[in-house]
Amino acid sequence: MDTRRLLRTFATALGTAGLLVSGCSGGGSAPSASATGSAASEDLEPYYGQKLRWRDCGVEGFQCATMKAPLDYGRPDAGDVKLAVSRKKATGPGKRIGSLLVNPGGPGGSAVEYLQGYAAIGYPAPVRARYDMVAVDPRGVAGSEPVTCLTAQEMDAYTQVDQTPDDSGEVAELKTAYEKFAQGCEKRSGEVLPHVSTVETARDMDILRSLLGDEKLHYVGASYGTFLGATYADLFPDRVGRLVLDGAMDPSLSAVDINRDQTAGFETAFQSFAADCVRRQDCPLGTKSTDEAAKSLKRLFDDLDSRPVATGESRQLGESLATTGVIAAMYDEGAWPQLREALAGARRGDGSGLLALADSYYERGPSGKYANLMFANAAVNCLDLAPAFSGPPDVEKALPAFEKASPVFGRGFAWAALNCASWPVDPTGTAHRTEAEGAAPIVVVGTTRDPATPYRWAKSLAAQLSSGTLLTYEGDGHTAYGRGSDCVDTAINTYLLAGTPPEDGKKCS
Repeated sequence: MDTRRLLRTFATALGTAGLLVSGCSGGGSAPSASATGSAASEDLEPYYGQKLRWRDCGVEGFQCATMKAPLDYGRPDAGDVKLAVSRKKATGPGKRIGSLLVNPGGPGGSAVEYLQGYAAIGYPAPVRARYDMVAVDPRGVAGSEPVTCLTAQEMDAYTQVDQTPDDSGEVAELKTAYEKFAQGCEKRSGEVLPHVSTVETARDMDILRSLLGDEKLHYVGASYGTFLGATYADLFPDRVGRLVLDGAMDPSLSAVDINRDQTAGFETAFQSFAADCVRRQDCPLGTKSTDEAAKSLKRLFDDLDSRPVATGESRQLGESLATTGVIAAMYDEGAWPQLREALAGARRGDGSGLLALADSYYERGPSGKYANLMFANAAVNCLDLAPAFSGPPDVEKALPAFEKASPVFGRGFAWAALNCASWPVDPTGTAHRTEAEGAAPIVVVGTTRDPATPYRWAKSLAAQLSSGTLLTYEGDGHTAYGRGSDCVDTAINTYLLAGTPPEDGKKCS
């Protein structure tokens, strides 16, 4: 199980629409004074003055381009990063409003793939009619000089390392796995590794805004994408257009607080799944109570820890991959039937169902090749905030609090939060309040039983932002826009099309 904060929506994980969990969290350093001015500083003028050369992507209706940004904003003349950009122009009817930048989260999710595979066809038609739909893969991600850390074979081994160690030998094995992962990142991506922070990506977004000819940035960010959008607003409040932050993060939290909150969030989501499951006569976790279901799942994990089961391929299903599979299904209640079937299979000795869910979480393709999602996820997280823990003793001290937050997932989440302790690059960000003083109204969306971005984070971010407006979805799953609530969709569509935010505190179900 890799429970590092991967903040993206589950639909993208399954290849249709975009979040994972992590041991590090979002943060950022302050911008230079020139970066917040009304015009680009002289040293950034070559970037703000470049021309995007659009070409056919090979995907019907989409154009692609490559954008340059400084590798190091502190030394803009020290080299470039090349970023993949895509767009689908406004379809009409109606007057074009501008460009709508979208990001599915992660960190590590490909915004270009999200645009081409979902947003530009799945967003409401009136929104697509009046906006050019645009995406840029963040630096270090997918088409934008991707961070690479392990080979496919090494990644297979990494995902199976026991993340609930029972003795000193297993603790040492887990620590070694994290060290090898970090060393692989440094060896294969050492040049870009110090320059993939959320602050730097937000500054890249402002260059793109300018190149698209927009005075203001219009943006929909999901999950980690909310932290990216909030960071942009804090850096460039006067350039904020219509910003939707769906499945919001809280930038004021430390890494350990984020991980502990997420542990509780996944427990809340599991309790909701369990309550639905036990009402069914075929629930593989029992039909008496949610407590019984939790104990049954924990017994299954313990059994798999000592006796992995077959999956129909060379990999067996042990506790780590099984836990990851269950976590993956917590992102969307639409995956609950698949999870029930997978759990029933695992109890019969067939691990293929949970393995498939785990593979979707890790973005492991049928050929065995992994996308760079988990590599970029660690690279951004470990740069954005100081590590949650510095070593195994810190984890041991924190275990009671994590296990109280979730008897089922707590131990694994706590040990997963050790992953940034061995990172080869010092963090550049800190936990901080994000106020974006002077920004136009920003809509912050929270789902009450969201596993990965707990509802309390949305309430906190909306309160921090000087112009934040909280929209609440009372329901299950990760994020809310486009997930079946007419109330949520109508409120956001009205804001994107007319600029009128919902009343602060509005609730939908």
